[in-house]
Amino acid sequence: MNLIDNKQIQKIADNIYLIEAPEKGQFPYCHGFLFTGDENILLDAGADENLMLCIDKEIGIDKLIISHSHPDHIRRWKVLSHRELLLPAETPASVFNIETLGERYVGPGERGARWVEVIGKWLGIEAFREPDARFSSGDIIENGTSRIEAIHAPGHLDDHYCFFEHNTGTLFSTDIDFTGFGPWYGNPEGKIRPFIESVRRVMALPYKRVCSSHKPVHEGNAAGRFEAFLSAFHRQRNEVLASLNSGKTVAELVAVSPFYKNRFFDLKIQAYFEEHMIAENLAILVEDGDVREDGGVYYPA
Repeated sequence: MNLIDNKQIQKIADNIYLIEAPEKGQFPYCHGFLFTGDENILLDAGADENLMLCIDKEIGIDKLIISHSHPDHIRRWKVLSHRELLLPAETPASVFNIETLGERYVGPGERGARWVEVIGKWLGIEAFREPDARFSSGDIIENGTSRIEAIHAPGHLDDHYCFFEHNTGTLFSTDIDFTGFGPWYGNPEGKIRPFIESVRRVMALPYKRVCSSHKPVHEGNAAGRFEAFLSAFHRQRNEVLASLNSGKTVAELVAVSPFYKNRFFDLKIQAYFEEHMIAENLAILVEDGDVREDGGVYYPA
């Protein structure tokens, strides 16, 4: 198979290819990355199902690496269920059951059930089988042509990883993704300060190019993009602060929807995500003295 003949496959560097997802990699899709060599390795399973099947049929995909267990990165893993599956060491047992996966993403009871019904079924998410292996931060995955270092980068999700390919200097920043929305930490595991630390850690690597899961490949110095991504944390915090006006509860802030602007297709799921992101920002605003809380109502200081 001549990979370059397919318009959805772009050569990034020697033996490394971008597998372009539909809708330019926007959620609920994500780009994949193929490493060819003694073994052919695919990073993430959020691209087009038929394209993944075609690549596997023509050249064989020996290993599937999951960067983290968000739905857009795992949605088509079952296509390669017969291949070797590698999950992060931090990926919890909740991924082995669709109901517990929903609870992990948005909370227990009705919340988790809502996620399964609205998101899980929509995307056709299937629970994982037990992986063939797990990787930890600092582990090197090799295939004769690439040396791929796993870099734990929590904040977005507890099991979120970036990867650095040493032979070509290619950084795979996964969901440090440079999108206009900015950093996303809407699940209960999402934490702003660890997220910022993760961004600063990976942007200091000696990369020659950066490949994220939802944007085109960036060649050369990406400091400006990383700094813009970091500045979005402050923008988001200021949006929460501006939404307070003379004082609001978390529920009232959720109704304002400073992040999604009430544009997510399911407002209940949106509220679960927004509630957590608002709470994360409020905690920092209170700690920094910019906001005070009284009886569950938050006021500008």
